[in-house]
Amino acid sequence: MADKSNKFADNVVGKFYVDKECILCSLCVDIAPDQFKESDEGDHDFVYAQPTTQEDIEKCLDALKQCPVDAIGEDG
Repeated sequence: MADKSNKFADNVVGKFYVDKECILCSLCVDIAPDQFKESDEGDHDFVYAQPTTQEDIEKCLDALKQCPVDAIGEDG
């Protein structure tokens, strides 16, 4: 389970985030490319845009469920 106290600083403020357990598998980017992307450092993915539509929320929830290391969190 993702830990909001351990999330990356480059996540935008909002419901979804990626914490420091991320292994840069980029599955979240593949599932929800409008919300997740690789960091400039190239060592983790992060949330760069919070979902605004139901479809985007569902994609983020799918990414959360499929994350192999449970690095994606949802507050809300």
